[in-house]
Amino acid sequence: MNRLFFRFFVLVMLSISVAAFIVYFAINRLFGDPLESIARNQAAAQIFLLEQYVDQAPADGWLDRLNKVREVSDVRFDLIPLANARQQLPSREREAFERGEVVIDIANKALFRRVDLTGDKYIGSNEEAIYAQNLPIDIKVALQMEAVRYVIVALALLIPIGIWSRSHWRGLQILMKVADRFGSGQLKVRAQMKPGDSIYPLAERINHMADRIETLLEAQRGLLHSVSHEIRTPIARLEFALELLHDTVGDTVLEKRIGSMQGDLTELKSLVSELLGMARLDSEQPLRYETFDVTEALRNCANGLPPAEVSLDVSVPDGLGTYYGDCRLLMRATGNLLRNAQKYANGQVALSAARKLGGVTIVVDDDGAGIPEEEREKVFEPFYRLDRSRDRNTGGFGLGLSIASKAVSLHGGTLKIETSPLGGARFVITLPPA
Repeated sequence: MNRLFFRFFVLVMLSISVAAFIVYFAINRLFGDPLESIARNQAAAQIFLLEQYVDQAPADGWLDRLNKVREVSDVRFDLIPLANARQQLPSREREAFERGEVVIDIANKALFRRVDLTGDKYIGSNEEAIYAQNLPIDIKVALQMEAVRYVIVALALLIPIGIWSRSHWRGLQILMKVADRFGSGQLKVRAQMKPGDSIYPLAERINHMADRIETLLEAQRGLLHSVSHEIRTPIARLEFALELLHDTVGDTVLEKRIGSMQGDLTELKSLVSELLGMARLDSEQPLRYETFDVTEALRNCANGLPPAEVSLDVSVPDGLGTYYGDCRLLMRATGNLLRNAQKYANGQVALSAARKLGGVTIVVDDDGAGIPEEEREKVFEPFYRLDRSRDRNTGGFGLGLSIASKAVSLHGGTLKIETSPLGGARFVITLPPA
């Protein structure tokens, strides 16, 4: 909220600043410079002496009166050549100067004024100008007043808007938490808001959407679970029937076909088991937490793999300590990664582990072809397989990596794919402190 409010504060302050500049330039254009008006008011006494005292003198007595003004005033009055005065004045103020008006120089706290326009009022003054310095001009107070006015206006806008937006922000925070929990698999969570809340209609729509999604997912899971269970019965019957047929058939060619059918049936049975495993992971069943020895569990997982043509290098050091989690589920994830590496490795697979910051890191490397970066996130999707793996020898069902990813995610960990030093793919499981 602080970051959002800070951005909002900066936006409002910039808007007020731009508006202040626009107002200043508009007033300057239409009515003259406001700062010049302030400076003219501050120098009103000196201007009054010039216009009401010196100007009222006889034609031959104006200089005497100017000298008397010099004696009683702290302001320094000088007579300078007209050309010098014109040179010091900017072009926009020169016209007023030529008309005989008092021109204020705010930066130098001075004023300019022609003594005589026609040369017949003040004797000998037609080529001179009065230059008054050290005028009591101080625009700092005026600028401070403008700054105070600016701050008051900003606060008058920000405070009501901040109070008004606070309720919106609190509602949005509730929706953010609901979205995070819903996205993490807690399908029962809903946004609880009062009808009078500002974003109550949005919360209701999100709740309705969550209800529909939950209903669809529950229906999908129920269908998947039911079909997987129901299909086991005909699979068992087919297995029994093929066994009987194999024992009674004497034809060699037919026996080979029966063996091929048994292989297909075994593959179908394995698919059903994988589907049931996926359904259990999505069913929000509690994990079977226990404290287990990491080194022993990883070594047992590696020793339990089926024989393969590639070598397996197990570099799991002693003393990794214990971890509190679902050992069966985590070792299944590790086993899926190892079997996946065995499928695609050219000749070498490596398993290593380390303890980092209280958590555990498990790494599986292979020397196969690797996984392109653009497909590293997709391989965790159910039934997704790389094009080169869509054959009967290595294809599988595309569920092993998805199950591994879900198992690690349920423990709050991450599963990432990198490039292995062996040249193939590297799968890194990072488990947080239990």
